[in-house]
Amino acid sequence: MNDHPDSLRLEIAAAAARLIAESGLDYGAAKLKAARQLLGGAQAPRGVMPDGDEVDEALREHLELFDPEHEERLARRRHVAIELMERLAEFNPYLTGAVWKGICAEHAPIHLQLFYDNAKEIEMRLLDQRLKFDVLTLPHFRDPNDSVEALVFEWRREPVLVSLYMADDLRGALRRGASGAAERGDLAAFRERIGAQP
Repeated sequence: MNDHPDSLRLEIAAAAARLIAESGLDYGAAKLKAARQLLGGAQAPRGVMPDGDEVDEALREHLELFDPEHEERLARRRHVAIELMERLAEFNPYLTGAVWKGICAEHAPIHLQLFYDNAKEIEMRLLDQRLKFDVLTLPHFRDPNDSVEALVFEWRREPVLVSLYMADDLRGALRRGASGAAERGDLAAFRERIGAQP
């Protein structure tokens, strides 16, 4: 293991990417576990934990090298994401996460965020579609100490995660991340991103 902070950041990012791809860990848990593994359980020195963009880049490289099904999986999930966004258009869907970024490990769901003030109406629509879903809570994208309800189900044999936000939350949702890249987009933005025809 290299003790130089920049090298260590890259090593942690690569190890975290492997954990995300192989075990389905979220970014935070993967970075902590990777740091513990590389540092023998010692606390990570200040400034060596990679940010989300560095893990994204490491994950992209990992999938290109070790996951021959990545491109096909991504294409399928993008297609299903568009179909779901069309079906749920009245609930103001935005796509975020792995499918939006184009780095879709096997465990990564299609993550839609709906900005609509009546969660029960959304649930009823899914039930009308004969979809069985599990309910869980996720940290709010703006405040990790706050949480939102989320629904997990399969659509067209692909994993889907739908998090339910209030309509007012959309105002803070369109800010760009630290890298300047958009973290989510509506159907028009997603089609533009991937060059898909309406």
